[in-house]
Amino acid sequence: MPHSQMEQYKDDEINGNLEDTVDFIQSLLGDNDDFIIRRLSIYGTHTAVLFYFSNLVNQEVINHEILKPLMEYPDHIDAQDLTQGKILQTLSEQVLYQGELTREAKLIDIVDALLAGESALVIDGAMEAFHIDTRYVEKRAISQPETEQVIIGPREGFIERLGTNIGLLRYRLPTADFCIKTLKVGRLTKSKVAICYLKGISNQALIDEVEKRLEKIDIDAVLDIGYLEQYIEDNHYTPFTQTLLTERPDSAVGNLIEGRVAILVDGSPFAMLVPAVFNQFYQATEDYSTRFVMGSFQRFIRMFALVFSLIVPGLYVSFISFNPELLPTDFAVAVAGGRSGVPYPAVVEVLILEVAMEILREATVRLPKQIGNALSIVGVLIVGDAAVQAGLSSPITVVVIAVTTIASFTTPVYSAAFALRLLRFPLAILAGLFGLYGLMVGLIMVLNHMLSLKSFGVPYLSPTSPWNAQGMKDSVVRFPFWWMPKRPNMFQSKNKTREKVSKEAIKTRPNQPLNPLNKRKK
Repeated sequence: MPHSQMEQYKDDEINGNLEDTVDFIQSLLGDNDDFIIRRLSIYGTHTAVLFYFSNLVNQEVINHEILKPLMEYPDHIDAQDLTQGKILQTLSEQVLYQGELTREAKLIDIVDALLAGESALVIDGAMEAFHIDTRYVEKRAISQPETEQVIIGPREGFIERLGTNIGLLRYRLPTADFCIKTLKVGRLTKSKVAICYLKGISNQALIDEVEKRLEKIDIDAVLDIGYLEQYIEDNHYTPFTQTLLTERPDSAVGNLIEGRVAILVDGSPFAMLVPAVFNQFYQATEDYSTRFVMGSFQRFIRMFALVFSLIVPGLYVSFISFNPELLPTDFAVAVAGGRSGVPYPAVVEVLILEVAMEILREATVRLPKQIGNALSIVGVLIVGDAAVQAGLSSPITVVVIAVTTIASFTTPVYSAAFALRLLRFPLAILAGLFGLYGLMVGLIMVLNHMLSLKSFGVPYLSPTSPWNAQGMKDSVVRFPFWWMPKRPNMFQSKNKTREKVSKEAIKTRPNQPLNPLNKRKK
């Protein structure tokens, strides 16, 4: 329904005439075949109408918890309570079994409730109507997240229903400090948006700023949380994402405890976490579920792979085109022999293979899973071998691009991996034009750009720049939990203490009750 059509009735209220209300609601919603207008008589004394959309409600609830109590006169109701002035109070306090029962006088709010899946009960002579939460929409079950796979850690992920997602967070945060603010965004979709934070830990200025940015959004539809991301980020002209999307409730809770704010949208299986900094994009939830030595090693591997995937194509081009003397002699001869017969420069060869890999990656994602797996194998083995045999590419270039692509898969956050894949193209072009000098200038420009970015005021490269010793304990290397008693300073949390550490307890050697040497001592 167009927003302008609704706007002209924003101040109209129920006048007590049932037929006027029916005519108004029917004029707006009556063209829908699934819109039900159910007339009834409450205990034979009051005429009423129940409105609802059949495809948005639970019909069992309508029949057994609304219609049946209203039409069967109960023994505990006094006839004197059914007067025109007390009928609404009597029904809400003694008859209707629904937990979410709201009285509303404005006609436009009743229409909005109906469109959201609620039912509306209008009684002749009453100046207010009930809207009752009867919404029921089929949804998928909670399952393991598809985009964030782990070996050690919880297996449940968010789904499209907002209420379920909030429940998953509350299950892990049974504290009165966990707070939620809700608002609606989208003139047509009226998507429900939830702002989740921990009171006393998240900075109030951050919470207010998130709410302010969301309230400024004025568009027709919000179909996914990615719509909001594009409106609330600080810099719109950068390949680097300034928010963190996660499907994992445990990851969202961990970030809330650090002082971030989580944003959920009804209809999206992702939570958006702000502020976001770059070091989050090579960290995984699994790092905290394993011992710190293993977690630090895995994190270092990801960081190495991230840098490797960004600079290796450019290094290869610069070595082949401008600086072959930097390569070992035997290796340089082998590379030159492999490239004999390739009809174009190394930079063109690398760009062609990079584009081919991106096409193959996109095709694998878009095709059905069974076909996509087969396509990836065929694309890598057969097409790559055919390109080498036809003289369109050298074997070493295929190996470099293949290893680079594999290294990019180690980045846990898809949006961060996409930014690095995108930057490989200009870096390879600069290396093809100016050699190592061009590659270094390109890397410096990327680094300067990252230094200029902020996410809700937090520098993008925190805690490295500006330097923060407490934050560095959970950056490239994950220190033991008892070495990180404070929350990161970059979020300016009022409650800075995360863990109360007893140094004496840590230093004390644990008891060993089953040690065989104990018997000998006795």
